[in-house]
Amino acid sequence: MLLSLPTTVSALRECLAQGAVPVGGATLVWATWQREGFPEQAVSLREVPEATVLGREELGAAVLLHQVDDRVPEVLRRAAGSVGTGAVRRAATVGGNLVGSTLRCLLPAALVLDARARVLGGEGTYETDLAELVAKRHLLLSLRWHAPLTSGYRKLPGDAGGPPPFVVATAVHADAEGGHLLRVAVRDGYEVIAESASHGAGAPEVLDALRRTPLGALPPTAWEAVRAQVIETLADPALG
Repeated sequence: MLLSLPTTVSALRECLAQGAVPVGGATLVWATWQREGFPEQAVSLREVPEATVLGREELGAAVLLHQVDDRVPEVLRRAAGSVGTGAVRRAATVGGNLVGSTLRCLLPAALVLDARARVLGGEGTYETDLAELVAKRHLLLSLRWHAPLTSGYRKLPGDAGGPPPFVVATAVHADAEGGHLLRVAVRDGYEVIAESASHGAGAPEVLDALRRTPLGALPPTAWEAVRAQVIETLADPALG
């Protein structure tokens, strides 16, 4: 297998046009390759600057999960830190988790940040939403968002070999009217649900509003996790 390491987006496009298969840490495809055969050409994004950014409002697809630190919002940092084992996090990439994995552990965190995806298509790079990214499995270059006022993340214990553990991600953003908007996203099994509520009153009113969304149909244990995480997030001193 020939592995290419382009250093520009244009060089990356050339590799893809020649049939190269994009890879990150290959944690999700290595077993398949061993079973079905390795591709003749592969291409890594780890030398492409647009795919290795790491900052307050952006995160590259080629960034390894163990590299996601406190430069990004807490919700995204904690989501990345909860994936697999340390060995997995030292190999797996942001793009592989969001696009290549069925678990998409980072998706709830990206949704509450209202992140946009910078992707590479046949005509060049463009920005799209996360729904299109996941549905069409685009080649992700980076995520971009506006930094929230505060955020949080909670993951319930899971059973080995069982369904994916329930997770809830939260973030509070300033809205156009000068108030606050709470975004909540959960992963329940393989399904991801995202909802929002205005934070113009106290936590009980916000929770009541969320109860009237599809989140209200969650099992009791899952709803309790949502309730606890919402209360914790809204109690952050950063909200005044």
